Amino acid sequence: MNVSPVSRTLRAAVIATAALAIAGCGGGAGGRPSDTAYVARDVESLYSEAKTRLDLGHSQLAAALFDEVERQHPYSPWARRAQLMSAFSYYVGQDYNKAIASASRFLSIHPGNKDAPYAYYLIALSYYEQISDVTRDQQITEQALVALREVERRFPASQYASDARLKIDLVQDHLAGKEMEIGRFYQRSGNWIAAQIRFQNVVDNFQTTSHAAEALYRLTESSLALGIPSEARKYAAVLGANYPGNEWYDKAYDLVQEHAAGTTAS
Repeated sequence: MNVSPVSRTLRAAVIATAALAIAGCGGGAGGRPSDTAYVARDVESLYSEAKTRLDLGHSQLAAALFDEVERQHPYSPWARRAQLMSAFSYYVGQDYNKAIASASRFLSIHPGNKDAPYAYYLIALSYYEQISDVTRDQQITEQALVALREVERRFPASQYASDARLKIDLVQDHLAGKEMEIGRFYQRSGNWIAAQIRFQNVVDNFQTTSHAAEALYRLTESSLALGIPSEARKYAAVLGANYPGNEWYDKAYDLVQEHAAGTTAS
């Protein structure tokens, strides 16, 4: 999904800061993947190698090595840390489904852990990064909204909630845009009732988005097409009260006046 440079910078800072905190001890020398991926090793060396690979940008190998920490040393304190670092590595490598699965597994095993907020945040980001343009199915967008709201609900005072709130606004605007696109399609097809339902959904559920004013105009338009001028006047009045001077109000006002003049003339 396209986001502003400021939003990207904020997200990168939040992720990096949290990942460094979770990573804890790290460092160590590198090594070829064939030497490290599935060879039994002591836990500190294996974790250190995973972190080194992540620092070098080898996110997929890093994720595999963090997974190995847990597989080879499941009862070590390092295993918990490695689980979340594996999720982060998958996220960095844009393997979002595995990032979600890894973070979800961490939460199922350690629901009350101090790093749980970060796990919820990673899940939300992994959905968010998969949001497609409004011409496509928006199931992922809905999942992103649910996950972001979960972060805000569970950890309202955290740094993650602050970023989640910004993204919730962007996601809602995106979903409203999808509704508008479908509504305009129905209008062009002459399916005015179906269009009315879509535009009403924007007004009812996405009234704080950038699409609300146009939705009210489209409801005015659809109401006139359906032969309900009283409803059209109502929507135009709401538009004028909430968005005075807006271009969509000007268009709605002109439309209602033109209809009234035409009715009088006939």
